Amino acid sequence: MPHRRGLVLAVGVLVFSLLLTFIGWRYASERETASAQAEFVTQAEEITSLLRERMGNHEILLKGGAALFASIQRPSPLQWRFYAEGMNLRRQFPAMVGLGYAAYVPQARLADLQLEWKESQNSLLEIVPHGDRRHYGPILMLEPKTPENVAALGFDMYAEPVRHAAMEAAMVTGQPRLSGTVQLVQDGGVPTTSALLYVPVYRNGAQPLTVAAREDAMLGWVYMPFRVGTFVTSTLDGRRSDLRFTITDVTDRDPKVLYMSSPREAAAVYRHEIELQQFGRRWLFQFETPASRSAIPAGVMRGWLLFGIVASLMLATIVFTMARTEHRAMKMAYRMTEEYRRSEERFRTTMLHSAIGKALLDSEGCIVEVNPAMGQIVGLRPSALVGVQFESLFEDHGLDVIEWLNKDGDETAPVLRATRRLHRAGDLARHAQLTYARVPGGVGQDVKGLVQAEDVTERILAEARVHALNRTLEARVAARTRELSQANQELESFAYSISHDLRAPLRAIDGFSRILVEKFRDALDETGKGYLDRVRAAAGRMDELIDALLKMSRVTRTALSPSEVDMSRLAEEVLEEFAAGDPEHRPERVVEPGLKAWGDPTLLRNMLSNLLGNAWKFTRGKPGARIEFGARVLPGGGLEFHVSDNGAGFPQKHVEKLFRPFQRLHGQDEFAGHGIGLASVKRIIERHGGSIRAEGRVGEGATFHFALPPGEGASHPGS
Repeated sequence: MPHRRGLVLAVGVLVFSLLLTFIGWRYASERETASAQAEFVTQAEEITSLLRERMGNHEILLKGGAALFASIQRPSPLQWRFYAEGMNLRRQFPAMVGLGYAAYVPQARLADLQLEWKESQNSLLEIVPHGDRRHYGPILMLEPKTPENVAALGFDMYAEPVRHAAMEAAMVTGQPRLSGTVQLVQDGGVPTTSALLYVPVYRNGAQPLTVAAREDAMLGWVYMPFRVGTFVTSTLDGRRSDLRFTITDVTDRDPKVLYMSSPREAAAVYRHEIELQQFGRRWLFQFETPASRSAIPAGVMRGWLLFGIVASLMLATIVFTMARTEHRAMKMAYRMTEEYRRSEERFRTTMLHSAIGKALLDSEGCIVEVNPAMGQIVGLRPSALVGVQFESLFEDHGLDVIEWLNKDGDETAPVLRATRRLHRAGDLARHAQLTYARVPGGVGQDVKGLVQAEDVTERILAEARVHALNRTLEARVAARTRELSQANQELESFAYSISHDLRAPLRAIDGFSRILVEKFRDALDETGKGYLDRVRAAAGRMDELIDALLKMSRVTRTALSPSEVDMSRLAEEVLEEFAAGDPEHRPERVVEPGLKAWGDPTLLRNMLSNLLGNAWKFTRGKPGARIEFGARVLPGGGLEFHVSDNGAGFPQKHVEKLFRPFQRLHGQDEFAGHGIGLASVKRIIERHGGSIRAEGRVGEGATFHFALPPGEGASHPGS
């Protein structure tokens, strides 16, 4: 009889559990559907957040360019190029066509601007489109200097309605503004969907308070043209390829589609829309899940159903076993009770010993329970916080906690984060990083949410100190740079003046000694004549040193006019000149073809003439003399040139003396020279932003390695 009753009970439990399994399977299916939809919404919000963050990076880049105008009244094209190259635009911002500056020019100031351009650029600034207008917004600087960007210089963006609207809004509001869709000048006739982001630049770097004052102090705009399609694809970098979405600009009455990942489907499983408002424009993101993507993972659901059936069978077996032995049932009940108690204890221990403050809130936003860490942050005992309105702990206004807690989960984000100013009892206000999350309470318990709080006051204060220190350092660097520039100019002027002033007494010494030789030669013995010859030779030597000093001064004062230079052809021309002037010396000459660099042609020729001239001089009389000019590709990119010979060489321990003015490692009787050539070489290379080093051994020759910064056209046949 007990066996039959246990069997009947087990069968009844099996039927009931199978019924519950089917109901649970249905519920799980609906839950999985909701979970898939929530995941879809999360992915859509993640895509929108990534694009918003990337656009914010573009804003930071443009504001950095505007800050350059605040520190320098008008940056030169070279300074603008250095700033753009420092930002590594091609790698960091692949969607950007360039980083540019457009001036705000009244009609009366246009002729002066074109005259200034002609004097600084040696070319005519043509404003396109032509015609008379009250104000102009021509492009004056645009990096990188690709042929398309160079062709865009002089284009008056202020004359085009869409660009004009964004530029006018940026000037009036003093804030970054994004334009509508435009056809970029760089794209020619190829249809593209592009936009421009403008940041206004005011005189003296300060933003005036009124609109009229802003228009009066307006200098121009730092702007960034970018292609929307490339911007989206480069930002996402292949993520969420299973989502389809469309971006539409709905700011104006006529919405314009900016980007479409793929054509929309009528049978999409889920759809979601997010409107992004940024820089004065409204972009509507429309996401959808394709019909080919299953909303419910069938394999998982079959697994749950199989698990429910197996569990039902196991439950029936357990009931049957329990019917036969009460001891086993009691033992199992005790074990389950113990597991529940331990789970509750783990939760309480975690709550009690957590270093992060935690508080449970009810539907009215009042504190139900807090841990000791929250009490330490607030400065009160945990028991004193129970029943207190959570919002009353803060000095500033933030999230409406009550509204958020009582909203339906589908209407708002499940987790929110914020930084608030918290009033600490008996102390100064503190900054707290808050994380809000919904949590279920126990049966009959009014618990709606969990708030985690972390005291970040020290971190925020440290960041503020770092920002203040950075601003101070920037000001100091600018002041020291100006002082150094003035000191260099004064030193160069002093050297130039002294060199000229020394010539007058030198000419007197040479002239009077020549008169003595011509008129009183017979009255002097051989020793006296020898002394006069030495005086004249020393005067000639002094004159040569003054010429060398003047050349070195001119190297420092000459303005750079960089362009593409064929270094191989330049080296061959210099060697041909040496061969024509010294036909008795015939060293083997090796010049690697196709080497190009970016720099001032005149100064680079002077530099090569000194290096190759040294090699020519120190190989004279050397059997099997050889002079080589070549280059190698550096691991990080770019070229390192070298001039090598197998001549007299020099001790490596004295290498630092080579580049000092008037320092010589060989006697005048061995090799003639002034000791100024290599010093000029170093100054020329450093003026181009490069570096030079030397290697040598006595009797085995010397090699000079120098590198120049890469520019447009710098190339190597094997690079």
